[in-house]
Amino acid sequence: MIERIGQIAIRVHDTARATNFYRDVLELPYLFSAPPLAFFDCAGIRLMLSPAETPEHDHPSSILYFKVSDLNETHLAYQQKGVMFVDAPHQIADLGSHTLWMCFFKDSEDNLLALMSEIAK
Repeated sequence: MIERIGQIAIRVHDTARATNFYRDVLELPYLFSAPPLAFFDCAGIRLMLSPAETPEHDHPSSILYFKVSDLNETHLAYQQKGVMFVDAPHQIADLGSHTLWMCFFKDSEDNLLALMSEIAK
């Protein structure tokens, strides 16, 4: 029986460049490298940066949604670090007791990622 997600692979073309992005820009805790792989901790879920082993695996990753407590503050901080945002923070849904907000950005390898925040009313 599945207990939880243990690891997510993110396709990269340049592991060193991607490591700098996830470690220095997003400030995810760096765990270790096993070249050509690099590993990070995201609240107990391990993110693995990995070049494609075969051409059919060389495609953008699934969208990872990083939960943050203050979307506007995080958006501004990452913008100041040169992160390329696709859009500005915007409301996705009104869920009664709270609203769901998101914004999307690209990593150094052109993968689409998102920041998300649930804001109590």
